[in-house]
Amino acid sequence: MFDRKPNPPPRTGPSVCRSCGAIVGAGQDACAVCGALVSPAASSAREEPKVVYDHETLRFARSVLNRPYLFTIAILIANFFVFLLMWHSSGMTGKALWVFPTPVLLAYGAKLNLLIDQQPHQWWRFVTPMFVHIDVLHLAVNMYSLWMLGPYVEKLYGSAKFVFFYVATGIAGVAASYFTLLSPDTNLGVFGRFIFKTQDVPSAGASGALFGLVGVLFVFGIKFRNELPEGFKRAFGTGLLPVIVLNLFIGFVGQRFIGNAAHLGGLFSGAALALLVGYRRPGDQSSMTIFWRVVQCAAIAIVLISFARIVQHFNDPLPIAQAEAATPAPDSKDAPFQKFFQIMNDSQEVFESAIKGDASGVDSAVAALENTQAPDIKSDQLRRKLSDLLQRAKLSAPTPQAAAKPDERRLELSKEFTVWTQDYNDWLKTFSKTN
Repeated sequence: MFDRKPNPPPRTGPSVCRSCGAIVGAGQDACAVCGALVSPAASSAREEPKVVYDHETLRFARSVLNRPYLFTIAILIANFFVFLLMWHSSGMTGKALWVFPTPVLLAYGAKLNLLIDQQPHQWWRFVTPMFVHIDVLHLAVNMYSLWMLGPYVEKLYGSAKFVFFYVATGIAGVAASYFTLLSPDTNLGVFGRFIFKTQDVPSAGASGALFGLVGVLFVFGIKFRNELPEGFKRAFGTGLLPVIVLNLFIGFVGQRFIGNAAHLGGLFSGAALALLVGYRRPGDQSSMTIFWRVVQCAAIAIVLISFARIVQHFNDPLPIAQAEAATPAPDSKDAPFQKFFQIMNDSQEVFESAIKGDASGVDSAVAALENTQAPDIKSDQLRRKLSDLLQRAKLSAPTPQAAAKPDERRLELSKEFTVWTQDYNDWLKTFSKTN
């Protein structure tokens, strides 16, 4: 049996309020000054409020949470895969993780108006930039944002509409960046520089598509504010305003290196799509399912075809080298390539000297390689490999007395250099034929 505490005896005379010190008359249960309960019986008789659960919120939450978000994961994997390929093309060095070289960015599909405008028009650069990132921090921030936003949109709308939203708003973001490039002599004010750019530089990133997902959730919360369960109203709609304002402020502060036009293009296109595209609550049947599956397949096909075009044009000469070649030195009709060719030849001679024991010219050769512009992505890889061989040769350089003796490290470097030389000669033959 459980012991039961006896009820406290009733008050029979005046008392002092413990809250404010006022006199409480006999028979009164509450202080007339502050309203505090002074009667133990009254305090014990107060009932605890009953917890009322929002059953509609629980039902809706269970339905949404049971939906898969496989395409969010697939897009995450695709972004990481492209990043690893770009790192491999950059020599897999620690320095490359913090900023990829321009040849690598362009080879993998970064947006450059010059490449889209010139013949043949590289239209696929409206699609591929949403899977390309400038450095490891850029990738980490965008992929974290995708992990936070993607499952919400995919669970609410389903995978077919989610893929369409992501690809369509990503393209809209790149298009906004493309159309807001002005001539270099344009005078821009403070707010003009927030949106418009005057320099055609490589741009990439998934932020346009991510802002598109924010736009979708923002309009979704407002559009269905009278139908959504209470628990979901605070997560979407006006609840996203602080996130939007904060990101726009960050974009305003870092307008020199942040593509705000792409962000706004993605945000507004996502909001527009959420207004136009119907929403089907989890469990409801729809006759439009087949239509959205076709749209999903079309969006995926556009991405795959775009990257197939990237593979096809992977080793094309860079526009920077083409622009330099348009104004050659008087004594040469192909000055940029001749300069690159000369530096590569000089560096090979320095390597051979370093292997024999004289590493005095390695530092200057490495600096020359770092400062020269490679004509295409393959030559950029060869340039970086030769720079790495030079630095390793310097570390392995023997003293003059020991130079004649066999050394395992030098033999290994010589083998690698022989393979590199073959690759370099093959590239020279291919480049000469195509140019």
